[in-house]
Formats: sequence, C-alpha cells, structure tokens
Amino acid sequence: MTKNLELLLPVGNYQMCLAAIHNGADAVYMGVPGFNARGRSLDFSFEELKEMIELCHLYGVKVHLAFNVLIFQSELQKAHEHLKKIISLSPDAFIIQDLGLAQMIKAIAPWQVIHGSTQMSISDHGAIELLDDLDIKRFVLARENSLKEIQIIRENTTKELEVFVHGALCVAYSGQCFTSESIGGRSANRGQCAQSCRLGYELFIDGEKRSMNGRDYLVSPQDLCGLDHVKDLKEIGVDSLKVEGRLKGEDYVAQCGQSYSQAIKGKDGLVSDKKNLSLTYSRGFFSGWLNGVDHQQLVNGHYSSHRGIYLGKGELKKNRLVLLQKYDLHAGQGLLMVTSLGEEKGSKVFKKVNETTVVLREKFSEQLVEVYLNSDEGLKKTLTASFNQKDLLKKIPISISVIVENNALKVTYDDEVHQVSGGIDNLELAKEKKTASSLVKSELLKLGGSVYFCQKYHSEDLDDYFIPHKLIKDLRKKLLGQLNDERVNYKPQVLKSYKVPLKDNQTQACEGKLNVLLRSLGQVKDFIEASFSSINRVCLDFEFGKEYFLAVELLRKHHFHVEVATTRIHKPNEFYNLNQILRLKPDSILVRNLGALNFLKEKEIPLYGDFSLNCANSLSFNYLLDKGLSGVNLSYDLNENELREMIKSIDATKAEVTIHQYMPEFHMEHCVFAAFLSDGSSFKDCGKPCERHYVELKDPYGKMHFLKADKECRNTLFRGQAQSAAYLCDRLKKSGVGQFRLELMDERGEVLISKVREMLDLVSGKKSYQEIQKNMLSYETYGLSSGPLSLTKQYQDRKKTRV
Repeated sequence: MTKNLELLLPVGNYQMCLAAIHNGADAVYMGVPGFNARGRSLDFSFEELKEMIELCHLYGVKVHLAFNVLIFQSELQKAHEHLKKIISLSPDAFIIQDLGLAQMIKAIAPWQVIHGSTQMSISDHGAIELLDDLDIKRFVLARENSLKEIQIIRENTTKELEVFVHGALCVAYSGQCFTSESIGGRSANRGQCAQSCRLGYELFIDGEKRSMNGRDYLVSPQDLCGLDHVKDLKEIGVDSLKVEGRLKGEDYVAQCGQSYSQAIKGKDGLVSDKKNLSLTYSRGFFSGWLNGVDHQQLVNGHYSSHRGIYLGKGELKKNRLVLLQKYDLHAGQGLLMVTSLGEEKGSKVFKKVNETTVVLREKFSEQLVEVYLNSDEGLKKTLTASFNQKDLLKKIPISISVIVENNALKVTYDDEVHQVSGGIDNLELAKEKKTASSLVKSELLKLGGSVYFCQKYHSEDLDDYFIPHKLIKDLRKKLLGQLNDERVNYKPQVLKSYKVPLKDNQTQACEGKLNVLLRSLGQVKDFIEASFSSINRVCLDFEFGKEYFLAVELLRKHHFHVEVATTRIHKPNEFYNLNQILRLKPDSILVRNLGALNFLKEKEIPLYGDFSLNCANSLSFNYLLDKGLSGVNLSYDLNENELREMIKSIDATKAEVTIHQYMPEFHMEHCVFAAFLSDGSSFKDCGKPCERHYVELKDPYGKMHFLKADKECRNTLFRGQAQSAAYLCDRLKKSGVGQFRLELMDERGEVLISKVREMLDLVSGKKSYQEIQKNMLSYETYGLSSGPLSLTKQYQDRKKTRV
C-alpha cells in the first residue's frame, strides 16, 4: 500500500516557519503557548501564532498545534479558555497527550482534528483500538517501534500513523521518563525535560567502578536519521514523517526539509544530504529502532552534543592542522578538535593549503587530535537563501481563465481547491489598435509580488474590445486578495457549551490500606515470614517470569490478595507475558499501558491502573475507570497541591498514592547491560549479564541510580535515593484517599520486614510520620527525600512569552 507521505517539520520561531514552508513542508508543528512539551522554547504570543497559521495556510501548509502536556485539575478551566481562543484560528490539528484534554476538545468542538502525541506511549494497535471513542484521527507512534512493528500496526488500524524519522532520539519512552521529575519537579510530561540522559555517568558493576575509557555517556543515543528508510515507510502506508527539533534553528529545518522531501520523491544518492544534515546538527547518526534493537550501535558513549562529520585524526601545529587522510576543506568551515584527554577545541578554517592541510583562525599547542567538521558558512548561506531569497521561495500554481459573456469580461483564478472570479461589465469595442488580448494577459500574469505562478493560461480572443489598463490591473489585485483570503480563510463554527468538572466531592475521611510491591521471589519469602495480617494488595513485579508461579502459590497459601504487574510497554504480538499473568489467575492485575488494558479489559479480573498511565486530572481518571479499571495510581507529576485539587473531583477511594519508592526514571528499549557488559546487539546474543550482575549508574552530582531489566529486556533506571511522601498520609486519608503504595527494590530480610511494618503502622494510624521517619531514613543507603509530592510549586520555566 502506497500513499502520499506528509513531511512534518518543527517550528520554534518565525524564521523556522519560513524555512519549513519554503523547503518542502506539507505541515508544521508548533507549541500552544503555555501548554506544550518544550519548556525551554520561547512561547509565541497569540498574535504571532495567528500570523504563522495564516502564512502557512496561504502556502498550503497545514499547522498542527502541540498541546502535548498533562493538564492538572486546577488548569482545566484555563485550558478550556485557551482552547476556545486557539480553536478560532482554525488549526489543522491539536497534538495531545492528556486523555482528559482529548475529551474536552471533542466536547467543545466535535469537528476539531486531534492527533495522539508520542507522549501517549502508543506502541501497538491495541492502545489505538482502546481510544477509538476519543475520535483521535492520527497517532504518533513511539520512536522505539521497528519497521516490522509499524507494519503490523498499519495492518490493524485505519487511523493515520505518524513516525519520527529524524532528530534527537530520547533514550526513554516518551511519556515514561521521570528523571527530570525525580531531580526536582521538572517534569518531561510538562515540557520541562532536564535532558538527564545527555549527562555522563559512572558505571558500577556489583559495587565496583568500571573504567569506560571515555564512554561516559551511557544513555545518550546518537541522533535518528531515517533517510534510508523513507521508501520503506512509504510502502508500509505511514501517513506522516516527523522531524524532531523545535529547539533547533532555521538552517536545520531547511536542510531537513530539502533532504526528506527529496527522499519522499524517490531521489537516489543521499550521501550529500546526510553530510549536510550532519553539519546542521548531529550527535552521530543511526537508524534508531527502525531496524530493531542494536544495543552496540544506538549509543556511542563518547559524546552527547553536536559533533558533525568525523574526519579522522589530525596533528595541530600552532595555527595549522594536518589531517592524516585527505578531505576537501575550505575557508569558513568550522572544525571541532578533541584531544586525547577529551578536551574540545574549536576553530574556523582560514584558508586551504592542500588536501590535507589548512590554516586555522586560532593557534593551539602541538598535539594529536580527533577532528570533526561541524559547520559550514557556505552551507548556511545557501540554506538561508532558500527561505529569504525572492526567486527561491515556494510558489503556488494556479490556472487563469479569461472569457467574455454578455458583453462582460470574466476572469477566474483557480488553485485547484479554491476559485475566485471577477470581471468588467459593459465592454466597449476597440476603435483603433486591437491589442486587448496581449494587454490583459500581460497584466494578469504579473504575479511576482504574490505567492502564485501561472501554470496554465486560457483566454478567448479579446482584440475586438477596448479594456482600460487600470481596470484590469485593479481586477488582478482584487482577485489575488480574494484568493489569499480563501486560502487562509477561517471556518468559524459555534463552540459547544462546556462545564469544566471542578467540584468538591465532600469525601469523608478514609481508613488507610497499604499495598506493597515486591520484585523477587526472595522478597516474597521474607515478606511471608513476617506474618503481616492487614496488607491490602501484594503486587509482584518480577524480572524473571519463572518465579511467579511459586510466589503466587506462597502468597495465596497465606491468604494475601495477589496482584501481578504488566510491563510498562506493550508492542505488537507481545502477548506471552499477558497470557502468563492470566494463567497465574491472580486476584488482580496492575495495568501499566493502554495496549495491555485493551487486551485485559474483557477478562473478568479486577484491573488497577499504574502511574505510567499519567492520570493527572478527573477527566482522565474517570475515563480510565470507564475503560474497566477498578482504581488508578495517580500521576507522579502531581505535587501535593495538585493532588489535593484532583481528589476533590474524583472518587478518592479508587485512587492510590505511592508514598515510598525509588522513582523509576528512564524506561528504555535500550539495554545498558547488553551495550556495556557484552558484545551482543540484542537478548539473542548478549549472554544475559542482567541475570549475573548488579548495576548502578552514578551521575555527575554524585547520586546513584539502580538499573533493572524487565521481562521484555527493557531497562528501567531507578533513583537510588528513596522518595517518601509518608508525611502526607494523614492528610490524604482525611481527603478520602484510602490506598497507599510501598515499592521495594532489593531489600531483604529484616530491612524489608521493618520497612513494611513501619509503613503499615503509619497507614493504619498506629504511628505518626514523626515516629517512623528516623527508622525509615536508617534503612536507606543513599538517603531519603520527600519527592515531587512535597513541592508546593511547579518548576518555573525560564522561557518568556513574546507580547
């Protein structure tokens, strides 16, 4: 199946908008002011947004507005008002993450097109099927989906599919990264990513630091370049190719537009395109996950910022650089030189001496360096001209028709979608020279100041008539203005009335119940020995499926409610683990993704939603309950104030709050175990070092993080410092919250038992937080923090809005 592919380019400012329009974009995406997943970008004013939407529509380019953040309960009214204003600009689509926001948009404007953001973590067709009632037209698939998986999804849904093909590749699943949150309230789900994956980390194996020989960037992937796979994606039937980069510049957008639009048209020989793409921005290029996992190739490890094109080794001699292999450098190009100690030095080429030697603009000490070409003034000028030079700008083809009816001239401008017509009445016959045909044609074809060019001109013979030059000139201007208006024309429709659900449920104080999550069979055995009598649910989240059967048998023998967790991500045909869970016949299942929910919702077993469903407001909460969940663990993006606001508007007895845990930070398709503890590219040949070694990563701030693999070999990096919101327990119980979760990591024996006992006493009201605080702190190797819930204010963006 083949279809026309849309090329979707990023826009972060007006110049990037021009670059996209004039370099092949079929559509652009830009952020909704105040509500988009790029907290470090500069928000547009309403007037700027209106101007760019009009400009794009004039050139026939669609505009998708990214409204792709979680919406808190206290923001629903603001989001509603924002939507009413933005919808009036007739955007072609909203890109959204929040399930509640999707409901709100459809309630206000049923005609408005919605696209599901990659932040939704959509990686299989089951999740798409589950959300069918939200009338989402298109889904942006997870970047971790391979071509084979995309093919399966395509075969099982009629929804439009959008796939990332170029740009920065997040190591964590979008919507499943809580690293920024764990650092201190900078939520990636709120557009405030701290880019922790780009930091250097020290690797500790079984407690011993391992030298990485300069490969310190353990979770910083190379950039995605899918140029070679455009044909494959087109044949699969993907609808849109998306380029990442709203924080990058107009040169980057222009080059991506040129390269990918040519690839869509079937251009051969893309070597020069890759070179130019590397010069505009590159951390090294790789196909990402399009060809499946390759843990040896995805992460280079030596750097995490722009490098460009590797030229090989070179020798610095003051202001001269001698390359050990030939490369045609020229004046104005920028070089990055890396010493044996990892120090980076940059300089522009002043002049070329020969094919291996150039003179630099700066002087350096004599030494051997690794050399990268990372900028080119000539390329920059060429790219800038593509959207600034008049004769290079995009033009819209139109047909012009001229006829005479009933002694009146009728002129029609037609762009194949819109037609505008006008004329001159009561034509007079020519008395002298008969030149009306050439005069009219000459005037009507004066389109140089417009966005149009004439591809077809048809006219009857007009030489028998006298047609004043001014009249035809005025007619041309009038028709061009009308055609412009038609192309940018808004389609005002009456928005439906909508009442934001902001109410106080007047919930009564609730008796607390404790749920405990265990990660190994050994923990289960220790837990049983303590003979706890009032645990609500015991959730099992094991790395190895073979341990489940005995664990369930032991817990059931001691009359515990047994719950088993699904994996965080569900991909096409990954049913083995879900079927294994069903064979265990647990008392309930902890559902961590929408695909699993779709598979399990008819299985007649109680289902509870986990934090990974990103439930941050009452609309999303109630929607998930309607899909068959008996309760939901509330989003880790909520602070105390936002949590309490949300509780007022939901049935709080069905809400669960995690009050002690090790924050799950990156959840990755990438396996650090395989990449750095083996030579294998996947689970098939890695030798499974995850089964033999305990791995920790130490960040530049001295904080330790635990690494664990799940049943599908996906990795989760957990923050080593425990986070406890136990001090909120009494207040939350008074607000009606009845269920609290304790998540254990590797604790065994007396430490495990003591932790559970302390939390059980707290939740049941036998002890106060002050009474358990000191003991809980003593159990934590890397200390204890209060976590995101204690933050009374959200992280403040550094960006400003233009006014």
